[in-house]
Amino acid sequence: MDLETMICETEEGIGRITLNRPERGNGLTPQLISELAETVEHLDLDPEVRVMVLAGNGTGFCGGYDLVASAENMLEGEFGSEDAPEGSPVDARVQAENHDPSKTWDPMVDYAGMSRNVKAFMSLFHCTKPVICKVHGFCVAGGTDLALCSDLLLISDDAKIGYPPARAWGSPTTSLWAYRLGAQRAKRLLFTGDSLSGKEAAEAGLAIESHPAGELDQAVDDLAARIAMLPLNQLQMMKLLVNQSLYAQGLHQTQIIGTVFDGITRHTPEGYAFQQRAAEAGFMQAVRERDEPFGDFGLKPEGS
Repeated sequence: MDLETMICETEEGIGRITLNRPERGNGLTPQLISELAETVEHLDLDPEVRVMVLAGNGTGFCGGYDLVASAENMLEGEFGSEDAPEGSPVDARVQAENHDPSKTWDPMVDYAGMSRNVKAFMSLFHCTKPVICKVHGFCVAGGTDLALCSDLLLISDDAKIGYPPARAWGSPTTSLWAYRLGAQRAKRLLFTGDSLSGKEAAEAGLAIESHPAGELDQAVDDLAARIAMLPLNQLQMMKLLVNQSLYAQGLHQTQIIGTVFDGITRHTPEGYAFQQRAAEAGFMQAVRERDEPFGDFGLKPEGS
């Protein structure tokens, strides 16, 4: 594989995927999302790998979608199919045109784009081998899709994990919060956009373990090595067995709704106002003004 946004390594039954865009908070881009799905499939087909570990380089795991360029330009036809920023995928250009408030919004354009991202994130869930996600620093917004689609989440005590876009301009597309936390705790987070510390995430059951930052790497390595002691076929059966309970609870249908809602959030009066502010003052300023009333700006939101 020729990877540009992540590193893939294997050793002693463990496959390691490390997001490698530290200068952008490992922000999600079409290329990163595509390479993630490719890398997961590659390791899933490797007979020597029994367990995968997903991590991120830099000061945090993942700050969500890298939205600065699109949020500051995708308004009122500022760019169309012929004059999108260099390197923009065709889908991003179509999305931009679809966001023009003077035109009719086509919800299926949003769904087509975001549902492909959901499939890539869910490759972590659907692959046959256990996936451990190691979170340090921050894991917010779209970054939580990676963490929650993994099988086991280990997090540093001082990390922050949450979905601030619930306040404006976002809906969790993989929609796993209620399945991981239960309905009431999921509502508590999504009704406020608040984040949890790593220690709080473990206490709530969102993470399986939390550790002091200096001890997280060793804890993840120890657990991965312990899992890798089992025969691969046993691990595959155990993962499929447990996953069936989430399938039976309607996870696929919930994700369809969450993905459609994500498009709707960008086409409400509040969604248009948020993007108008991003176009005027910059995306980070719009996020700052959204989050400062809650007292938690600085948790490395999307685009940081």
